[in-house]
Amino acid sequence: MKALVVGGGSIGKRHLHNLRSLGVASLGLVEPDTERRKLLSPSVAAEFSSLEQGLDWKPDFVLIATPPHLHCRQALDVTRRGIDLFVEKPLSHSAEGMEELAELVARERLVSMVGCNMRFHPGPSTLHELISEGRLGKLLFGRIQVGSYLPDWRRGSDYAQNYAAKAETGGGCILDCVHEVDLARWYFGNVQQVFCSAFHLSSLKIETEDVAAIICRHASGTMSEIHLDYVQRSYERGCQIVGEKGSLFWDFRDRQVRWFDGESGAWNSFPQPAEWELNQMYLDELAHFLECVREREPTVLPIAEGVELMRVVFAAKASAMQHKMVPTAMEVFA
Repeated sequence: MKALVVGGGSIGKRHLHNLRSLGVASLGLVEPDTERRKLLSPSVAAEFSSLEQGLDWKPDFVLIATPPHLHCRQALDVTRRGIDLFVEKPLSHSAEGMEELAELVARERLVSMVGCNMRFHPGPSTLHELISEGRLGKLLFGRIQVGSYLPDWRRGSDYAQNYAAKAETGGGCILDCVHEVDLARWYFGNVQQVFCSAFHLSSLKIETEDVAAIICRHASGTMSEIHLDYVQRSYERGCQIVGEKGSLFWDFRDRQVRWFDGESGAWNSFPQPAEWELNQMYLDELAHFLECVREREPTVLPIAEGVELMRVVFAAKASAMQHKMVPTAMEVFA
């Protein structure tokens, strides 16, 4: 297959490397920055300064790894050519164009995927499996959190110039930390209502919120509490899920899932594979997408589901501005 990667930043470089590892030998790159394109030139078969030029190369699929404010517009250009696509999270920084994108993907019967790689981490995937097996019985609530220090994300670069620092480029922890919102939907199902408080609390030189607390009411009746931030000096990620029959716990650094069986009073642990490394979830994510492209099957998070995820995100942003509970209906924030 011929793969076109759009964007040569950190995640774009990772995907180029991983696609090659998975046997995709014919790789193209779209990168308007001349210096960045020059650095990556030895690792690709073709390079382009614009998406239009890259699409004329006729790739079998396109992987979009640009800043968030470009995602939806570029995805529309790809789908109008009838090409399968993988879009890095978040799907978009605004609701504009998302419904059209979902309709185009469906009409053209394209294989699509939004890149939420935490679904392929052994911690969250084990949680999802145990929930699906009914280990907790009726789910009552979940607490999901992630936090880390924004200036540490890309050492050697000015965090204030990063897309995360500006609202117009899709920054702010609500959009940027969308993985945790996706996990809440994955564990508990569709969200009906959202309440969110979000503020810029730190001395970070950014224009966006750096702390957010989101409460979701799911259609299943479950409640989830989601904490997101750019300010914690240590990297923190994990969750607690409570059901009528017990509880599940996962901490990123603990490298295991713990299950308390309320009926027996016993603790059980599910260790992460000792040899597992962080890049494996990105490899597994792309391997899943490639298999779906070959077999013409839907992925775990196609564009239509990505739109539903963004409904929750935009409802959270609207709630933070309006200081009230907001439904996840598109017309509320279109």
